[in-house]
Amino acid sequence: MRTIKPYDSDPAFFSVEDRRAAVLRMEREQEAARLDQLASQTSPMNDPIERIRIWEVLHALRLPVGADHPLLNVIAQQTQLSLTTLREEQSRRLGL
Repeated sequence: MRTIKPYDSDPAFFSVEDRRAAVLRMEREQEAARLDQLASQTSPMNDPIERIRIWEVLHALRLPVGADHPLLNVIAQQTQLSLTTLREEQSRRLGL
């Protein structure tokens, strides 16, 4: 059985190579998570409201309020939803 020394978990005692490897691993994990989120914004397993919410989180933007906003075309393409579906969600959010 290995005895854990106090410095084993202290990043200050990691080698430069260990730190580099940890950073690269973290970057790969973040990229994999982002790719999963991108896939989920088009997944038919998610309902339109969820796909729009995922798009909003990924892009740190809200669904525009205007029915003719140019960003709607981008959102429709990236979520694989129709403009009609996006406009229905706009109306639902506005309470119309």
